[in-house]
Order: sequence, then structure tokens, then C-alpha cells
Amino acid sequence: MAERMTQYKWFWVWDFEKQERWLNGMAENGCVLAGVGWCRYTFEKCEPGEYTVRLEMCDRDENYISFMEETGAEYVGRFMRWHFFRKKSEYGQFDLFSDLDSRISHLRRIHQMLWMLGIINVGIGIVNLFMGVYSTGNAFVAAGNLLVATVLMYGVGRIKGKMEYLENERKLRE
Repeated sequence: MAERMTQYKWFWVWDFEKQERWLNGMAENGCVLAGVGWCRYTFEKCEPGEYTVRLEMCDRDENYISFMEETGAEYVGRFMRWHFFRKKSEYGQFDLFSDLDSRISHLRRIHQMLWMLGIINVGIGIVNLFMGVYSTGNAFVAAGNLLVATVLMYGVGRIKGKMEYLENERKLRE
């Protein structure tokens, strides 16, 4: 294998845990994440299992990145609001979320973003639908917006289900 390689892979926002599992599987096989972009992941050679990779949706905050680096984590990069970190396994367990509340808070940020984008697409779709009376092109655009809204609302439901599961876990532990 070359020292660096790039792979292209698509993940839905609500499948961020699947994305993280894939990235850690790559690290287990000796390829650790070194860079990210739109559906693009750059890996560099490492010892198998040398690193653990984590990702989180949050606003860019230099203090948070500095804090993470003080714990031994390396900031790999970000794509949009998704931040990617890696940490050598020899430093012990690497988790970005220390308790159920922080996990729920993370899911809530994802939920709010998907909800907002879904509502915007519904609004644009309805406007274009009414404009479509005068133009066939607007009707096709409206259909596209409403399809996107449907997919986003599916994601809202998936994230909401994960939040409810964790909230029930929290109630059981209290």
C-alpha cells in the first residue's frame, strides 16, 4: 500500500456512527484518517489498531480543538460542521461524549439541523409548486425540493429515535 490513499464513500448524516465504525475499521487495518472532504477520505499508513477515530457535529471552536489536543487527540480536519479527531490507542479509551446527556445533546444538534433544512425544502417546494402552474420547470424543482425534504425528515425520525432510546436509558439509570 502507498503511504497515502484516498477513498470516496457516502454516509447519510444520521449514519455518523456507521461512518465512525468504518473509519475505525480502516485504522484497525493499518490506515488511519489523515484528511476529509466531500465524500472523500484520505488515509495514511499506520500500525494496525494504532489509532481510534471519532467525529462530532459542532461549531468550529478553537478552544475546544485545543482542549482535545491537550488530551492527546489529534485534530484531523472538518467537513462542514463535522469535526474529525484521532487518538493513539496507547493513550487509552477515546470518547468525545462522557455521558448520556452529552450524547443526547449531540443528537439534538443533528436533529435541529436536519429539521431546519427539511422545513426550508418544504417551503421552497411549496412555493415552486404554486409557481409551477406557470412553468413546468418550477414543478420539477418543486418535486426535487419535496423529495429532499422527505429524505431529510426521514433522517429527523432516525435521529429522534436514537434520542428517545438514550433518554429512556437515562431514566432507567436514575
